Amino acid sequence: MNRAMPSFHWWRTVFWLIPAISVYTIVLGALSLASMLVDRRGHVAHGCARAWSRLILVTTGVRVQSSGGDLVPAGGSYVFVSNHQSIYDFPILITSIPFQLRILAKASLGAFPVLGWHLRYTGHLLVDRARAGRATLNRVAVMIRRGHSLIVFPEGTRSRDGRVGRFKRGLFLLAIDAGIPVVPVALTGTRQVMRKGELTTRPGDVCIVLHEPLRTEGFTRADATRLAERARDIIAATVAEREGHAAEPPAGRGGDAAAEGKTACA
Repeated sequence: MNRAMPSFHWWRTVFWLIPAISVYTIVLGALSLASMLVDRRGHVAHGCARAWSRLILVTTGVRVQSSGGDLVPAGGSYVFVSNHQSIYDFPILITSIPFQLRILAKASLGAFPVLGWHLRYTGHLLVDRARAGRATLNRVAVMIRRGHSLIVFPEGTRSRDGRVGRFKRGLFLLAIDAGIPVVPVALTGTRQVMRKGELTTRPGDVCIVLHEPLRTEGFTRADATRLAERARDIIAATVAEREGHAAEPPAGRGGDAAAEGKTACA
């Protein structure tokens, strides 16, 4: 039985894009680590991460349109929560959101050469889930004092069909405990750039839509599920509108959630 030849995009990914990203990672990762000798707040390292992300997007041929940035006041710290379609989501978010962003990731990532070292030493939250709790909250407090924001993917995994899955409440407990506003962020088009389970990238147009921050003042830990559902509904409505499928509320919730923010890239 004859197997189909890999597509042009597969060859392009394996023999051009992956080697190029490896070079970007080594060079900018080294600069990022070196910058910590003079900038312990990690702002230079964040600039290196944004440059790394831009190079990846340009090399791949990804064009990004964004809207809603004017809805998020400058000068504050936020938890940006986004749907998750592709491993390209993080490069797109970090180049499009004009805040000092840090991620929440598994502690095991810190062992990876260059990339893991960058995460460990530049203010990102590497969490051992078995020991998460007060220590994580204390690190979030330090992050806030430094003027940093957190970017998280509450679905916990990438979507295979583009629909927005259920949001885990734990990340919203963190936002409530820390008193940080939650900003829903809708991403569309990234799944077409690189699908889950495939080693093939394609050029494409993607869109990022930021919505108004959801305040957490006065919320208790019992409100975490309601906050997670509200953020998920807003994002799902925007994704459904732009990608042409019906939004599916996870727990019978409905309403015009997208009305709380802009729903189209300008």
